[in-house]
Amino acid sequence: MSGKFKKKKEGGTPAISTASLPDIVFMLLFFFMVATVMRDTDRKVKVVLPFADQVQKLEKKQLISNIFVGVPIERYQKKFGKEPRIQLNDKFATVNDIQAFILSERNARREELRPLMITSIKADKDVSMGIITDIKEKLREVNALKINYATKKGDVEQNRE
Repeated sequence: MSGKFKKKKEGGTPAISTASLPDIVFMLLFFFMVATVMRDTDRKVKVVLPFADQVQKLEKKQLISNIFVGVPIERYQKKFGKEPRIQLNDKFATVNDIQAFILSERNARREELRPLMITSIKADKDVSMGIITDIKEKLREVNALKINYATKKGDVEQNRE
């Protein structure tokens, strides 16, 4: 009796199917498009945050409106000078522009979230309190009373350096 089945001499490994590769690539692409957060504003002022020993992290970033205060970065100094300036979103502004900014930020939020809005003042450690006081007065006029001062965690003595 002779065998009907022949043994293969060289088996080798079968080729890997690449049929599902485009599906995997598109899944990864879609994931990164959804998960990536784009920066809202380009910083036009230099802000070196002061240190504080009592720091709390804000949880809901979508409820925060940022006001940046500091000296314009180098490429804007020819046009705007070296005095501290206020930046609202992507534009330089004056203290009188703050009310319109807060009102537009409120209108951009859903009605139930408006009372929860927080205004964060991110001011350079060398900015005078006069500008900060003027900002706070304008915020008070539009009833934006929840104010946060952005700082870095550390020893307060480091602010004198």
